[in-house]
Amino acid sequence: MEIHEYQAKELLTAFGVPVPKGGVAYSADQAVYRATEIGGLRWVVKAQIHAGARGKAGGIRLCSTDADVRQAVKELLGKTLVTAQTGPEGLPVHRVLVEQALPIDRELYVGLVLDRKRERIVVVAHPHGGMEIEEIAQREPAAILREVVEPAVGMQAFQARELGFGLGLAPPQVNQAATAILGAYQAFRELDATMVEINPLVVTKDGQVLALDVKMSFDDNAMFRRPNVAELRDYAQEDPREAEAAEHGLNYVALDGDIGCIINGAGLAMATMDMIKHAGGEPANFLDIGGGASPDRVAAAFRLVLSDKNVRAILVNVFAGINRCDWVAQGVVQAVREVRVPVPLVVRLAGTNVEEGRRILKESGLQIHTADTLSEAAERVVAARDAGLAA
Repeated sequence: MEIHEYQAKELLTAFGVPVPKGGVAYSADQAVYRATEIGGLRWVVKAQIHAGARGKAGGIRLCSTDADVRQAVKELLGKTLVTAQTGPEGLPVHRVLVEQALPIDRELYVGLVLDRKRERIVVVAHPHGGMEIEEIAQREPAAILREVVEPAVGMQAFQARELGFGLGLAPPQVNQAATAILGAYQAFRELDATMVEINPLVVTKDGQVLALDVKMSFDDNAMFRRPNVAELRDYAQEDPREAEAAEHGLNYVALDGDIGCIINGAGLAMATMDMIKHAGGEPANFLDIGGGASPDRVAAAFRLVLSDKNVRAILVNVFAGINRCDWVAQGVVQAVREVRVPVPLVVRLAGTNVEEGRRILKESGLQIHTADTLSEAAERVVAARDAGLAA
């Protein structure tokens, strides 16, 4: 789960991370009022979307007057902003962040990520931040600083100071940077984050160290115990199918193919997608219905898959362990009758009560093709897709 920049800054502020003065606005009048509250002579208006590289796409405007603020907000609100990270479809702008414009002396990069191989939180830093951090990291990988955090003791102050000195900061700024890094680490741990990125962490001309731009993402599976974070979710920034999937406890990711997939288990889903490609097809989605394949959940899965107009055939592949194949078959039959599937459907069942499950499918009177093996199922669904396209 991702959140907006202004939300991330509000969370990090509670952990002592210094950020510029600013506030969110949903209209031009509110943005002007925010600028008045902030004070000063110049402000920055930032489009709030779940993507970076906004500056290059015109999503960040520097303003010197109230009229500039008003005009910038009018041009941004309601716009679909297309950046290098959104893809060609872009993301809608429904709110903006108005902040004080700072005299910047240096831009640095600091990021905290979960290194699954090490099973540790790793803090990564680079002396050059800003929009080109990816390119800089490719050109100067040796300049990247890393601190691995031992989970038994947490991040220590000396580690944060080592990063500050490694970034070439003067002693007064090292302590400020250490405060920001330690605060970001505490937020990472206590809010079940998967990533905290401060890009850039800036040093102003008067010697302040501030988190100028922040991105945070969180572990979806932990949000039940973080209601204060879960309520920050902006469904308007997500694929509506993925948002609907989350409401039904499904894991759904849209892809570019035309064969819909309804699978139980992430590993089996990945294997199924590989087999579809091996058979000459292209998966239209990743969809894991999880362990409880109830009729309601299966029906929701069919609706999600069929909401993609590119889908030309559907493959259901379920290995029943905790579940039973007869329960799954009943769910599939009920779902197909409710949803009225207009494309060829191939179902492969394996596991507990598989024979009974196949009998239920066969006697349903519905146009459901069955397969015994994953390879056979993939070949049949690709053949059914091709036959539909030929017709």
